[in-house]
Amino acid sequence: MNIEKQGRAPIYEALEKFRKQRVVPFDVPGHKRGRGNPELTEFLGQKCLDVDVNSMKPLDNLSHPVSVIKEAEELAADAFGAAHAFLMVGGTTSSVQAMVLSTVAHGDKIIMPRNVHKSAINALILCGAVPVYIDPKVDKDLGIPLGMEIADVKRAIESNPDAKAILINNPSYYGICSDLKSIIDLAHEHGMKALVDEAHGTHLYFHEKLPPAGMQSGADMAAVSMHKSGGSLTQSSILLTGDSVDPGYVQQIINLTQSTSASYLLLASLDISRRNLALRGHGSFENVGHMAEYARNEINEIGGYYAFGSELINGKSIYDFDITKLVINTRGIGLTGIEVYDLLRDEYDIQMEFGELSNVLAYISIGDRLQDIERLAGALADIKRLYQKEKTGIETAEYVSPVVRATPQEAFYSEKETVKLTDAAGRISGESVMCYPPGIPIVSPGELITDDIITYINEAKERGCSMQGTKDPDLNNIEVLS
Repeated sequence: MNIEKQGRAPIYEALEKFRKQRVVPFDVPGHKRGRGNPELTEFLGQKCLDVDVNSMKPLDNLSHPVSVIKEAEELAADAFGAAHAFLMVGGTTSSVQAMVLSTVAHGDKIIMPRNVHKSAINALILCGAVPVYIDPKVDKDLGIPLGMEIADVKRAIESNPDAKAILINNPSYYGICSDLKSIIDLAHEHGMKALVDEAHGTHLYFHEKLPPAGMQSGADMAAVSMHKSGGSLTQSSILLTGDSVDPGYVQQIINLTQSTSASYLLLASLDISRRNLALRGHGSFENVGHMAEYARNEINEIGGYYAFGSELINGKSIYDFDITKLVINTRGIGLTGIEVYDLLRDEYDIQMEFGELSNVLAYISIGDRLQDIERLAGALADIKRLYQKEKTGIETAEYVSPVVRATPQEAFYSEKETVKLTDAAGRISGESVMCYPPGIPIVSPGELITDDIITYINEAKERGCSMQGTKDPDLNNIEVLS
């Protein structure tokens, strides 16, 4: 990384220069620097509306960058150790989908863990590629999926030597990391591209004590969610590519789906946040790691809860662990994660990242403070004292091995009929069902609906999980193949 150059923020600098010029706007957006929408200006501030502008020569164009955006992308590539970087304004969903669409086409096989984010499944619906799933091992005590084991990856590759790519989560929502370097090397030995979903791994690039990142491990492409642990505005992301990837082709793929009216608020936030991480990220994430470890110790001393960490590492299904992830298992106090999530928000004004049947996640990053960690620990102690129940067993059917009867694209575009969820066992799903967050499908288009899946969905609904993906917003009905 060239630290001297990393002090620049070319998009931000160009916007500041443009704002001072007081240019008369006869272009879009129609609010005309906020004058046409005073309520919006009051809400967001004049400075924000002044730089909510359209692409123009002095500010470059994201669809075909040649000046300040190009320079910002070159700086991002340098900061993350990539051959090329694309600034993305459609979230890491768009970055993941660009990776998949750049690598596989209709009928091509792609190997991926079953607990991928819905964006990867949706990319298969768009392009018609065929998923080859590696079913993750499950920690039944914690109720979480684990990483991909090398032996399972080898079996998948040997059984599908014609696969074009493999997709790897690094890390998972729960902080679990697979043996990334070995999986990437194995993919390359068999002529496959290695794609890494690092939606929750931006920080891995900026501290040597954290698990290895995709580009450092030789990945061909990596999707980095800067708005999560990187501190940029929501919906901003970066797609990284290695030397083996043609950036011109990837740009064409991105332009198929990404907006031609890219938000300069998002672009500037990526530019400024990249600079911040390059100059101060090491110290920031050193502090984040200390805060997360402090939180684990405080929460585990309460009793009943289990905030797990690097003690889980086994060299196989948990090859490494991201210590910045604060995941708290709530089974020991007889409450589900979603129940604790709701109590923290409704009774203690604490907003967690997500809650599911077994765990609740606090996302610790560069903006957190030690006093906030202490407030969380105090609230959890209070919840245990006031609301603890008898321990209950909770099923983990979300991670049962799927029975795939059709590709996601075939199922999504097939003739379908609507049936009651209670009557859907034995039918093939025509849509996805997931708890969001984390957005991992319980069942995807083309997969067999089983009694276990129906039981899991109903329990998740009863516990208050946000269920998404189906036409029926209440998920009383589901679309199945006719």
